[in-house]
Amino acid sequence: MRILIVEDEEHLAALLSEVLVREGHSAETASDGRTALSRTLTEDFDLLVVDWMLPDLDGVQVIKRLRAADVGVPVLMLTARSQVEDRVEGLDAGADDYLPKPFAFPELLARVRALSRRPPEKETEETVLTAGDVTLDPRRHEVRRAGERIDLTAKEFALLATLMQRPEQVFTRSVLLDTVWGGTTGAYTNVVDLYVHYLRKKLDRDGEPSHIRTVHGTGYTFDPGPGS
Repeated sequence: MRILIVEDEEHLAALLSEVLVREGHSAETASDGRTALSRTLTEDFDLLVVDWMLPDLDGVQVIKRLRAADVGVPVLMLTARSQVEDRVEGLDAGADDYLPKPFAFPELLARVRALSRRPPEKETEETVLTAGDVTLDPRRHEVRRAGERIDLTAKEFALLATLMQRPEQVFTRSVLLDTVWGGTTGAYTNVVDLYVHYLRKKLDRDGEPSHIRTVHGTGYTFDPGPGS
């Protein structure tokens, strides 16, 4: 499995990665919530191992935003908070399992194996996003409109993937900044407007409405078009 470990304690993240790789998995790490959110919205992981206490965006908020975007990747939450109320909050946020710290690695691996046996909520084919005549394939990092390939930069691709996760949902500029740029752009929100401009130049066709619609005073939404 391809697993993303979201843990800001560098030593623990390295240990988790080593244990999971030894078990035969592919393990990658993210040290803060915004990076984890951005990567999970634009990349394909089989499992997330997420610490509750993270910089910028805590684990519960990461999970809530992923579930709001219909991202069903299984999540194992790690936390030193052991009260029943904390476990309930984590599970209600959308975590699939909960492991209190400190924990034994054999138990962690048992939880990972249990989550890997759960049937996926969506078929593999559905990892390719389709809205109107636009398709986006995260595995191949490929975008096509009406079959014609469109070359995008990494940020353009991430922005389009975020918008296409939920067509017709309005994303504010601040949410797009968080998910695509991880809140590290120097805090100027017009970078979103700039990249929307770039996307429109590549996606739009003369005489046809843009798929990326401006919601004045709020942000942007992906409009699949008539009959979609």
